[in-house]
Amino acid sequence: MTLSQLKYAVTVAKAGSMNEAARMLFISQPSLSSAIKELEEDIGVEIFRRSNRGIATTPEGDEFLGYARQIVEQFSLVEEKYITREAGKKKFSVSTQHYSFAVDAFVKLVKKVGMEEYEFAIHETKTYSVIEDVRNYKSEIGILYINDFNEKALKKLFHEFGLEFCELLKCRVYVYLWKGHPLADREEIALEELADYPCLSFEQGPNNSFYFAEEVLSTYEYKRLIKADDRATLLNLMVGLNAYTLCSGIICEDLNGPDYCAVRLKSEEIMTIGYLVRKGAALSRLGQGYLEEISAYRDKALR
Repeated sequence: MTLSQLKYAVTVAKAGSMNEAARMLFISQPSLSSAIKELEEDIGVEIFRRSNRGIATTPEGDEFLGYARQIVEQFSLVEEKYITREAGKKKFSVSTQHYSFAVDAFVKLVKKVGMEEYEFAIHETKTYSVIEDVRNYKSEIGILYINDFNEKALKKLFHEFGLEFCELLKCRVYVYLWKGHPLADREEIALEELADYPCLSFEQGPNNSFYFAEEVLSTYEYKRLIKADDRATLLNLMVGLNAYTLCSGIICEDLNGPDYCAVRLKSEEIMTIGYLVRKGAALSRLGQGYLEEISAYRDKALR
């Protein structure tokens, strides 16, 4: 097994086809196919399954590629710093479930640090993608929540992927809706009172499961349920359909505007929002600064 073979496998997975990967790597398709076959024989794992429709990674291949990406990306960092000595910008990236306060903290960090020295990225994405991004070095920090229901399943996954979850804040569950909603002026809302209104949930894609849901009470049998991919769409649905979603109660008017509110749900459910990092990895200066910005929201939680 060589570094070149690992680079080839990672590129094939990214491209989705041998021909496209060969073009990206500037080698012939037969040479690439031969290198991948030799790699699979060396490790005793079928990484890619070939068919008339193209290639797809196997479950064992997905696991292997997770480690391969780490090696390739770490080598690229070493190569950039000590061999090519490129004077590129330093990078800082965060992946998060759909929390406006996580985005707001990122905005504040960027304003404080400036963009002359750093290249920033934030990925507001699905739960499994948050975990994968930290595992594969795409992001230094991942922001997500755990509770009594999903804690065992998620922490098992964190352990398998060599990740560590650290608590940031605890909060109760709130109903997030627009201020024109018939229940918006209530101090507290019972779940049964929401039965005739659509509940909004973030789509989790191929890794969909109750444990990966971004909303608590994911196993509840909702009378009306709509799934969407992004926060802006959810906000539009709230206004257009008098819909609602369940959230932490920490809202950011600077980003979402003043037309929405959070009303406490009649429930004893507690969410623990925290950050995910690679186990044993030291946080960068920007990573520490970002977590300090998020920690400022503790006063708004668990009201």
